[in-house]
Amino acid sequence: MSQDGAQGQYAGRALAGGRYQLRDLLGQGGMASVHLAYDSVLDRQVAIKTLHTELGREQAFRERFRREAQSVAKLTHTNIVSVFDTGEDDLDGMTTPYIVMEYVEGRPLGSVLDEDIRQQGAMPADKALKVTADVLAALEISHEMGLVHRDIKPGNVMMTKRGVVKVMDFGIARAMQSGVTSMTQTGMVVGTPQYLSPEQALGRGVDARSDLYSVGIMLFQLVTGRLPFEADSPLAIAYAHVQEEPPTASSINRSLPPAVDALIARALRKNPNERFPSAEAMRGECLRVAQSFQPAPPSIVPGAQGQSGAGVGSAVFPPVDQATPAPTGHVQTPYQPTPPPNPYGTPAPAPSYGYPQQGGYQTPAPSAYSAQQGASTPPPYNITPQTSGTGGSGGGGRNKPVIIGSIAVSVLAVGGLVAALLMNGGGEEDPQAGGGNSGSASASASPSKAAGYRGPDTSKTIDKEECEEPQESYNDPEKIRLPNFKFKYIGSVKECFQAAGWGDFKIVNVDENTYGEGSVREQFPPAGTDVDPEDMPEITLKVSTGNPPS
Repeated sequence: MSQDGAQGQYAGRALAGGRYQLRDLLGQGGMASVHLAYDSVLDRQVAIKTLHTELGREQAFRERFRREAQSVAKLTHTNIVSVFDTGEDDLDGMTTPYIVMEYVEGRPLGSVLDEDIRQQGAMPADKALKVTADVLAALEISHEMGLVHRDIKPGNVMMTKRGVVKVMDFGIARAMQSGVTSMTQTGMVVGTPQYLSPEQALGRGVDARSDLYSVGIMLFQLVTGRLPFEADSPLAIAYAHVQEEPPTASSINRSLPPAVDALIARALRKNPNERFPSAEAMRGECLRVAQSFQPAPPSIVPGAQGQSGAGVGSAVFPPVDQATPAPTGHVQTPYQPTPPPNPYGTPAPAPSYGYPQQGGYQTPAPSAYSAQQGASTPPPYNITPQTSGTGGSGGGGRNKPVIIGSIAVSVLAVGGLVAALLMNGGGEEDPQAGGGNSGSASASASPSKAAGYRGPDTSKTIDKEECEEPQESYNDPEKIRLPNFKFKYIGSVKECFQAAGWGDFKIVNVDENTYGEGSVREQFPPAGTDVDPEDMPEITLKVSTGNPPS
């Protein structure tokens, strides 16, 4: 019996000593299956994902998977599928890790998109921006806890019957990556090629901004009904993420305003320093753009109509800068993956694309940004434009050939090395510097830097006027509303306090390496609290050390 067939036979079986009784198979892919199950202890329906890969035999992977699931179980948000339990059990003689999740009655986002494509050619822009904003709300919570999703795509987003967006599978890609590496396949990349960020494709370290790139790919797909990059293999698609510039969404859907093009273009910058700095910032822009134009039905360019490809699955492949390139002159044809069935039984249609890819470009030098180490921000990319082979460059169903040669690989490798050396040569600013306010004694010395340390981002500043001329209280004209210091660099917060003459505040260091040393993670009292400027309460700020959580 095939492995997938065996997974289908799990229905009727039980896990965790009989507590979870597996029922209907909701969906399955190359690495996992999802069953509807009954929790006999709490008398409720749940969804159970069982991983059926060779990784289940690896003790190191199972331990990593367990730790990731424990971290994800701490995420509580309307837009996140809750994780209730995790464990491993013996199924058909194989040790199988599983996670128990909230059962969502609804449809995958890919299924919703396919319906919109059939009816209108793509998802209406206002609807797509709202969905994207909700996905970013979920990522904002996970990034605050230091969890990078690494595999954002329509297949990992659910829509309930009431239209609530639910993001799932947090932490699984990271656990899978760890397991693959432990299986003597050093540097292999785990993920979905169509949604990989350039730094993921290159096998480099990733941070929260990698997820924002994937969200940008997904938003492009929602508003155009297609993916921005296509090729005949996962590796060729990864090359395109690194070297090719995506087409503008409005060149496919003419009803899109320039603001949507600009939003997507920023999210899809090759250099992570040039993307949105956080999920919160990108979400705010999505909501602003959604309110800035009059909604109009999609207007797909004739000949550009296609299907979404939402059913594409994850893959394991070598990173671009370690892969053997295709022979020079090899012409890529459109990638036609065979999607797995979606979790609710309706097979996703086979994708069909047909629009020209555009040439690559050189990413301009980033603004000043601190040197990063370990599992930190990848160095900036200096991408040499790729030479195109002969082929159609017009619109419609013609495809411009994608040429992958050894010269391009060499340029990427050398360019990445030079960029890394340049970045490592830069100095780091002390996050406690700047501003005359000393804060409390707990902030007097910078914490030691551990492996995976991430340096400060001094561009996240708060304007002094927010302290000098704060908003008045709605209830008491003698009081003011406390400004929002969250995500701001502590040096600028000190300058803000000093400008207002507010005196000292207390700093509590917290280990976190998503936003970098000196980033304010929490504040108490919270932003918007009414306070007397002549008798300020003690304000406590939790500030990142830049070190990974212990």
